[in-house]
Amino acid sequence: MEVPMNSAQSGPHFPVQHRSLTLDIKGNKTDIVISKYEDTFMVIVTQIGCMGTILAAKKDESVFSDPTYNVSVLFGKRDEPLLLACARQLIEHISGSGSARSLVISLGLKDHSQGTLKDIIAAVIENRLW
Repeated sequence: MEVPMNSAQSGPHFPVQHRSLTLDIKGNKTDIVISKYEDTFMVIVTQIGCMGTILAAKKDESVFSDPTYNVSVLFGKRDEPLLLACARQLIEHISGSGSARSLVISLGLKDHSQGTLKDIIAAVIENRLW
């Protein structure tokens, strides 16, 4: 992961708490927007200028067993296990920090490599709103 090209915090006029940044990841300009809603975090990551595969992730808790994490593809590529792993790592981090919010993430990527997804996860965690 490289240093952000520019970074901006939300202004006073946008009603949803959010953070947006632009990074160069493996030679691709990558825009990331993280928004915090009442019951959900929304993360949009794009290298293609539009939304990509949209995934939903949540923590399911049971009285009788350890918590489980449910990740599903809402729209887009269903044959990309690394995208599912990315969403799962983020929801585990969100839950581990004490938040009960679910996650909706859009990944519009040119490069679906493991290294790119690791850099994206690191950037989102570094700029988290939870």
